Amino acid sequence: MEKLLDPAILFFVFGLMAGAVRSNLEIPQPISKFLSMYLLMALGLKGGFALAASGLNAEVAKSIGCALLLAVVVPALGYVLLRRWLNGFDAAAVAATYGSVSAVTFITAVQYTENQGLAPGGHMAAAMALMESPAIVMAVVLANWARRQQANGGAVTPLSKVLHESLTDGAQLLLLGAMVVGLVTGAAGQQAMAPFSVDLFKGMLAFFLLDMGLLAARNAPALRNASPALIAYAVLGPLVHAAFALALAAMAGLSPGNGALLMVLAASASYIAVPAVLRQAIPEAQPALYFGLSLGLTFPFNILLGIPLYTAVAQRFL
Repeated sequence: MEKLLDPAILFFVFGLMAGAVRSNLEIPQPISKFLSMYLLMALGLKGGFALAASGLNAEVAKSIGCALLLAVVVPALGYVLLRRWLNGFDAAAVAATYGSVSAVTFITAVQYTENQGLAPGGHMAAAMALMESPAIVMAVVLANWARRQQANGGAVTPLSKVLHESLTDGAQLLLLGAMVVGLVTGAAGQQAMAPFSVDLFKGMLAFFLLDMGLLAARNAPALRNASPALIAYAVLGPLVHAAFALALAAMAGLSPGNGALLMVLAASASYIAVPAVLRQAIPEAQPALYFGLSLGLTFPFNILLGIPLYTAVAQRFL
């Protein structure tokens, strides 16, 4: 229980409660967007500084390799399972959402593992960035296939357009750009940027998680008509994905810190970048379904229970 008494996580719980009682507490959209950009920039800088100190080694290569494998296997297996309850478009959209990653969940996990003294590698931020696009590409391919099967005259989304949108997404570019800056400037840059990327980080994360708690509570009603099987998938799916990541981490000999973050990446579900692309790429899918499951159920589960659980399991078995 003590591990849950983290100020940032408690602010998320406070946001859930405020949203549940329909309070008019609200974080203005421009401020919410700024907080998101700050967290990505600070995380990228931290990763770049860590990479500059450690260099490219076997741990880095194995971690990124495991992340890329998960980015392909998780959405593929998810699609096969979800087709039992959903049409091709909704199954592809939900599989892409759960096959991709949540940057906020990852950032929270980085802070949590550091507090536990695990010191994960900065290269895991690069692994996170690389995991975002494969699921989107797979979802669009599956949706195009479904359109052809139905022969309903629906427009086939060009894969090149989807690739461009996913690879040039502003959040992903900011993360990678900040990482390059950290890598190039090294220890001198780390010292200069410490007031920005270290001292402010915890408070900014708490403020952002407050906003996420409000948003999660207000999106929960969209799940009232969801199938019990989908509700179960939103909770049990992340646990299965994390177990798969644990097995990969053990086989690759990853450290407990990097293994814990790999489990978090596998268990998380995107609720910002992927839904934004899917609304354009797969308009036939129901946004309330894939957005509601990821933000209304999986995100709170991972923040409150998943991250401490994955970290404890990684410490025990890696």
